[in-house]
Amino acid sequence: MKAEDLFEKVTADLVAAIEDGAKDWRMPWHRLAAGGLPRSVDGRPYRGWNALVLAMFAADREWTSARWATYNAWQRHGAQVRRGERGTHIVLWKPTERHEATEDGDDTIHRSLLARTFTVFAAEQVDGAGHLVGVVDVEPEQRIDSAEAYLSAIGADAVHGGDRACYVPAIDRIHLPHRHQFDAPSAYYSTAAHEHVHWTGHGSRMARDLSGRFGSHAYGAEELVAELGAAFWCAQFSLEQATRDDHAAYLGDWLALLRTDTRALVAACGHAQRAVDFLNGAAGHAEASTANAATSTA
Repeated sequence: MKAEDLFEKVTADLVAAIEDGAKDWRMPWHRLAAGGLPRSVDGRPYRGWNALVLAMFAADREWTSARWATYNAWQRHGAQVRRGERGTHIVLWKPTERHEATEDGDDTIHRSLLARTFTVFAAEQVDGAGHLVGVVDVEPEQRIDSAEAYLSAIGADAVHGGDRACYVPAIDRIHLPHRHQFDAPSAYYSTAAHEHVHWTGHGSRMARDLSGRFGSHAYGAEELVAELGAAFWCAQFSLEQATRDDHAAYLGDWLALLRTDTRALVAACGHAQRAVDFLNGAAGHAEASTANAATSTA
C-alpha cells in the first residue's frame, strides 16, 4: 500500500467513525493512552502517526501487548508470524536530498521526507511471543508519582483553582482545577498534559502557528494537536486520557479538515509528537532520547 493510500484510508475511517458516533463518540486516540505506547519488539516506541494507527488497530482487536515488529524482526527474535495473519501498515519517513544546479554554478540542496509504508505484526499474531502478551506494567501509584514529578520539572506557570482548564497565551499561563476536583487522578494529569501541549506553542518555545497550514481551521487544528499530544503523553505513563467535555465543539472543524485534506491528521500527529518531545526534553524524561527517524511523523 502506498503512503498516500494509507493516509486516505485511515482518515476516511476516522471521519466515518466521528459521523457515526457524533457527540457521544470517544475519540480513538484515547485507546492509545489507556494501552501505553506501542513499541517495537526491541523496545523502541512508535511515534506520532504510527503510534496512533497501531493503538487504534490493537484496540479494535482487543490486543494488549503493544508490541509490534516486521515479519523478519520477529524471526530474528525466535518467533514466527502465524500463517494467514494480516499485518498492519505503518509509515517509514526517510530523509531525501535533491541537488539542483543554479545558473551561477552553485549546487542547491532540497531536503524533504519521503513516506514509505511497511508492514508490522502484533505479538498476538505470533507464535513464540507469548511472554510479551498481558505483561503487567508499573503500578498506578507509581505512574501518578512519575507524572507529578514530570510536570513539576517542566516548571510552567500553572495556577490551580476554579472549574475550568485552559492555557492563556497572552500571559503564558496554564489554569487548572485542583486535582481533587477530577473524578480520577489520571483525568487531572490528562487535562494538564493537554494544556501543556498548548503551552509548547508559545512564541518563546516552539512558536507553533497553524494558520498557514490549516487556514480558518487553525484554532480547531490546535485543539486537535493538543488532544493528540495529551494522548501521546498519557501513553508514556499508561494513564487513561480524560474525555474532555468540550471536544464536541471542535468536531465540526475536525471533520472539515479531515474531509478536505488526507494529510491533516498526519500533520497534526507530527505537531503533537514534536510538542511531547519538547516537553520530554524540558522534563528530562527518558522517552525524549528514544526518538528515531523510522517511526517519526516529522
